Amino acid sequence: MKRPAWLGGPGKDADGAVLLTGPEAGELLTAAVEHSGGILLDWQLDHVDANPGQSTTATYQARVQWQTGERQELFGMSARADGPAMTDSRADIYVDGSREVAIWRYPDDPDLPGLSRAAYPEHMAAIISDLGLVGGPVSAPEINLRMIGYRPRRRAVLCVEVAQRRFYVKVLRDGIFQATLARHELLTRAGVPSPRVAGITDDNLLFLTELPGRPLSKALFEPGNPCTAESLVGLLDQLPAQVCDLPRRSPWSESVDHYCRMVSAAMPDQQARLERMARTISQGLSGAPQGNEPTHGDFHEGQIHVWNGQVCGILDVDTIGPGRRVDDLACLVAHLSTVQHMNSLQANRMRQILAAWVPVFDTRVDPVELRLRSAAVAISLATGPYRSQETNWAAETTSIIDAAEALVNQVS
Repeated sequence: MKRPAWLGGPGKDADGAVLLTGPEAGELLTAAVEHSGGILLDWQLDHVDANPGQSTTATYQARVQWQTGERQELFGMSARADGPAMTDSRADIYVDGSREVAIWRYPDDPDLPGLSRAAYPEHMAAIISDLGLVGGPVSAPEINLRMIGYRPRRRAVLCVEVAQRRFYVKVLRDGIFQATLARHELLTRAGVPSPRVAGITDDNLLFLTELPGRPLSKALFEPGNPCTAESLVGLLDQLPAQVCDLPRRSPWSESVDHYCRMVSAAMPDQQARLERMARTISQGLSGAPQGNEPTHGDFHEGQIHVWNGQVCGILDVDTIGPGRRVDDLACLVAHLSTVQHMNSLQANRMRQILAAWVPVFDTRVDPVELRLRSAAVAISLATGPYRSQETNWAAETTSIIDAAEALVNQVS
């Protein structure tokens, strides 16, 4: 449905980045809230996904006065250089003759049809009862439901606790659900310690069982050795050969120029440094073979579970496919090299862990490639602080770029 609203002409802002992150976004929110019967009292930019020159998606925390009372709401907006996408028809489209912006109110995300059910305990209770996940019907008061992560128009993950059981619910886009389900089932058949599928729905909700142990991201800072580098490599060795029959996912290093543009759009003063690193990475990796090893595709400390010094599980297997082992290990090194908000003791412990693990990784993969590919992943991670609108996003972004540069300098 199209609704009129004031929108400046696109001009140089073809992807909507200026519009959706500036004060004019408030005028759009005002129009959307008033159309829904409310009054916008206050708003704040919450999250930004920018694809320079192509599209921008942003979410906003909004305080709204409804007839039933005041309430905090989450709104989303998307603008595209080439006009609305097909799924934008599930949102309201605001136009001024030259610009079109899709606007929706959470949880009615136009690309995540199942989120509008999964976000409410009443609906979640009905889904769990219908699927028979706990052996009988349950009601909303019996459920503890919380959002783990929401990437607007891409994915969401919720945790639901009921009847002393815990499930994780992936909310997926059309066209991705069946492929994700197939990957989970493939690893289950192969005996890889990954979440098992507990149930599925027609609106792309995937219910997964809980892994044992603790995330490595937490165990890293606890007493004792969280795990060994050899056990991490051993986990990757468990991926079955059939993973190589899946579609190939490009490694982060192939998109280093793209991520440099994304970071530079937010921090123009870093552009020259980023472009210099991108050239070094691309030249250093030119001619490297694609490889045909089973890979996880997004292997980092948040995806790995450990217990009593042993690796006991792996999460988020949506990205598995053929590739090179060095890319998985580089992903882990990059994440460990760019952890934010550490105190001095934590930072020292992280340096010790990297000093112990990286030499082991160097015996399994090419050390130069490991560092260059780690730097490329770090540059991709530098988009995170701005995207999540961290309070000190500029300083955090610079810190991540510094880490990427340090990795590059290790091979120069």
